[in-house]
Amino acid sequence: MAKKPVDPANDRPGRIKQLRMIAKIIKQANPKGMPIVYASVLGTFVLCIVIGLVLGWLWYMIFIGLMLSLTVGLVVFGQLAQKAQYSILDGQVGAAAAVLQGMRGNWEVTPAVAVNRDQDVVHRVVGYPGIVLVGEGPGGRVQKLLVAEKKRVQRVAVEVPVYDIQCGDGEGQIPLAKLQRHLMKLPRNLKKPAVSEINYRLRALPQNLPLPKGPLPKGARMPRGPKTR
Repeated sequence: MAKKPVDPANDRPGRIKQLRMIAKIIKQANPKGMPIVYASVLGTFVLCIVIGLVLGWLWYMIFIGLMLSLTVGLVVFGQLAQKAQYSILDGQVGAAAAVLQGMRGNWEVTPAVAVNRDQDVVHRVVGYPGIVLVGEGPGGRVQKLLVAEKKRVQRVAVEVPVYDIQCGDGEGQIPLAKLQRHLMKLPRNLKKPAVSEINYRLRALPQNLPLPKGPLPKGARMPRGPKTR
């Protein structure tokens, strides 16, 4: 008998299993993380019980306390999970791209649109503010890469606002944990149709490939870009 095809949706971990996996990540990043979650749940519930006893609304506040403590626990759990993710990603190449791809809303993220010999990297984000170039690497070095990529982008996106940001812990750079918030604060300069049109134009740009350090080996050829029609 032929085997039934495996449904990818059924192969995904369930909600409870996902929460357990996230809890393990929180525990690895911060051993006090899960006790803080439990304390927030218990503290909220106890506070509601005390209020119920004082006001004479015990059974009503028990119901409210259950719902409110669960909500508070999930909020604290989510915040700790996000901090754990940042602590794990911090210092790794491409960490900014992973954070950017987790943004909610109409954001088109293209990782590593430009890379140099030293593995400094620039990611491109398109959204309502316009085009945002996010560089990872030492300040002086990655700035040259950002300037070059900005000129390249402006050739096909004339009169579109282009922002360049450096992500890191150096002077003038945006820390990884504050990167999403920084982009969300940028002004909304474009409407949805304009965002789609810019994405279409930028997809036609050839990607900048890194050059290897040292001389090229004999017989090696540089990769060619796509032919223009």
